[in-house]
Amino acid sequence: MDIPRIFNIAESAHRIHNPFTPEKFATLGAALRLEPGTRVLDLGSGSGEMLCTWARDHGVTGTGVDMSRLFTEQAKQRAEELGVAGQVEFIHGDAAGFVSEEKAGVAACVGATWIGGGVVGTVALLARSLRAGGIILIGEPYWRQLPPTEDVARGCLANSTSDFLLLQDLLASMDSLGYDVVEMVLANQDGWDRYEAAKWLTMRRWLEANPGDELAGEVRAKLTSEPVRYATYTREYLGWGVFALMRR
Repeated sequence: MDIPRIFNIAESAHRIHNPFTPEKFATLGAALRLEPGTRVLDLGSGSGEMLCTWARDHGVTGTGVDMSRLFTEQAKQRAEELGVAGQVEFIHGDAAGFVSEEKAGVAACVGATWIGGGVVGTVALLARSLRAGGIILIGEPYWRQLPPTEDVARGCLANSTSDFLLLQDLLASMDSLGYDVVEMVLANQDGWDRYEAAKWLTMRRWLEANPGDELAGEVRAKLTSEPVRYATYTREYLGWGVFALMRR
């Protein structure tokens, strides 16, 4: 079980696999008023930066689940580096359908709502691991402006304009599920640039070290096309944020 190898290659040097920066995760942790001992479940935990830094800074405990073998190992290493390996655990596994035996005060899926077939299904999945009065965190893209054509949407790596909503419509959809939106922290342009542009040097270094690899052609094509694609489409049209929900 693993994610497609191209993502492991392109994001192997990332600590955060979305457009957030360490400062944004610090802002989010402070905004949630996390108390020591709060249990956090993170589905699609990537390299564990959110859970590890919150364990260090706020004294939380918790579990992260991710399909990438590489990212899961990096998360375990990060926990050791920050001295929080006794507070958090990371499981290599499929987060889709994962329900924690121990209820969490915060149940999160920050950028992987495909595990529940979208926001609605992911909120329902996270709710099964949440204690009464707890907070659900959803990380999700939204349209900063609606793409004028389907080709532009595909340039943002969406299948169609219907894949994402405008921010106000995304918030309204969460409200319609019977949840109060109690906080949100949105990625900024620098966060997007760091997430996307950092892949390019990683891919270039990988190509230099692995010229004969079977994926070298695909990585080369991606490195050639991504800077212009990103600047033309994603940077102009796509936003991203983390939204905190509490059931009414």
